[in-house]
Amino acid sequence: MQAAPVRAYVALGANLGDADAALRAALVALGGLPHSRLAAHSSIYDTSPVDADGPNYRNAVAALDTRLEAAELLQALQRIENAHGRERPYLHAPRTLDLDLLLYGDLETQAAELTVPHPRMHLRAFVLAPLLEIAPAIAIPRHGAARALLAQITDQPIRKLP
Repeated sequence: MQAAPVRAYVALGANLGDADAALRAALVALGGLPHSRLAAHSSIYDTSPVDADGPNYRNAVAALDTRLEAAELLQALQRIENAHGRERPYLHAPRTLDLDLLLYGDLETQAAELTVPHPRMHLRAFVLAPLLEIAPAIAIPRHGAARALLAQITDQPIRKLP
């Protein structure tokens, strides 16, 4: 466990079942993680699938202040996914809930079980738009300002829901 809290950002997504309810329940679960506090969360966004088929996604991003180690946090995220019926039949399959650890403080790591920063976050409007809503000045290590990265993505429709 970390001595001091670390700011972590988690992407939330779902496109099966009641996706809005799944995201709301996931936010509650994130807020209930041990040694963690839900610091902020974005609005919910409606987005088209990227590199996948199926119905549109609902997406959001949450900021957590946590004392859990990155690997512990990842395991907790996977337990929340599994509790919501997450299955992984094939790459980019539609899902009841997807939680991705985007950033974990200043940590940069690439391992079989965990890569931080998330390796494709800088290419995804459905990550960058909600992330910028709660962290307007954030930069992605090795890629630059998230605002500039989002401006370069013109082929991924995204709509903030009321």
